[in-house]
Amino acid sequence: MSHIFVVQLDIPAEHEAEFNRVYDTEHFPMLSKVPGVRSAARYRLEHSTVPGMQRYLTIYDIDSPDVLKSAAWEKAGAFGDWATKIRPLTTARHHSVFERIA
Repeated sequence: MSHIFVVQLDIPAEHEAEFNRVYDTEHFPMLSKVPGVRSAARYRLEHSTVPGMQRYLTIYDIDSPDVLKSAAWEKAGAFGDWATKIRPLTTARHHSVFERIA
């Protein structure tokens, strides 16, 4: 069984450069290495039919939702500047887990 964990969020324009630096060099690489994470990818919105759609999207292909409850995931998510300096600046943050059905 496979799942995806989807993160959607926005960041104010004045913090976007630092957000991307921390996400690309600390947060994303650490979470991508957690046991049970098969692959991961980041995206920036180009256009949407949904008004106010979040600008940033990250998709983690995970073995099960339990990966997100693991000590390794918690440790990786708290690494570096993400938890203390960047996460508090994010807005419209949504987390979703989808089960693969086909």
